[in-house]
Formats: sequence, structure tokens, C-alpha cells
Amino acid sequence: MTQAPDFVAHEAALLDAGRFDDWLALFAEDGHYWVPLQGAAQADPLSHNSIAYEDRLLLQLRIERLKNPRAHSQHPRSHCQHVLQRSVIEHDDERGLALSTPFIYVEARGEDQVLLAGTCRHLLVRHAEGFLIRQKRIDLLNAGRALPAIQLFI
Repeated sequence: MTQAPDFVAHEAALLDAGRFDDWLALFAEDGHYWVPLQGAAQADPLSHNSIAYEDRLLLQLRIERLKNPRAHSQHPRSHCQHVLQRSVIEHDDERGLALSTPFIYVEARGEDQVLLAGTCRHLLVRHAEGFLIRQKRIDLLNAGRALPAIQLFI
């Protein structure tokens, strides 16, 4: 995949299809998944708590938990749908290619449904076959409010 916006759409489609191992393979070895507690106002993941700040190892552990048939939080199983607006390239330089993508995210489990909106910010690095994710940052709209437990990946 040579176009970064297509890569972002593909990444969301993998999550929606529940193909979490394939999704994890899109991350660089030093890749991180970050959901700041303060949303766009949070400058870094270390000076303040985050909803999630996970490296590849922690992502792999979460994926294994989701796949475990005894995972109580997955009875019934959670499903998600990402609705993405057009990605905008913010910069493309030696640090990587940065995109921002406004989104709506729906996660459903049984009769319950969670609706979230925000902006996803990808920092991608070029790879032989296209791109890898160095960081996926989710800035939730109204991030300061109380959130229900989110089981999958935004």
C-alpha cells in the first residue's frame, strides 16, 4: 500500500473485521498506541495519565485476552465500526509521515453501544511494502468526560 490515506483506511478495516493480529503487524517494533486522557491538550504520554499508552507487547497481550474464549468481557463478543473522514497529511519528513483523520467510532456488545468521535493521528514510517505505524494517537472529542469501558481498539 503506497498511499498513506489508503493505509489508514486499511488499518481501520482490519479492526472492524476483528483481524487484530494483522492489525498488530502494521506497527513498527517501536510502535505505540496512545489514547491521551486529556485528548488533544495532552502533550505527551509520560507527564499525565492516559486512557491507553501501549507498546507492541501490551497490544499483543490485549489481543490475546480478546481471543481467549474465557474472556468474561467478550461474552457476548464486542464488535466495532470506524467511520473515517478524509485523512490530511500534516507533515512528511525524516521523522515520518503524519496524518490526521477525523472519525466516528461505534463499539457494540450485546444490547449496549458506545459512540465516540475524535481525531486519529498516525505517525507512519516508510517500510519496504509501504508503511508501519510508529504511533497511533486517538484524541477523543470531549476527552475529559467519563467513558465506559472500551474493549477494542479505537
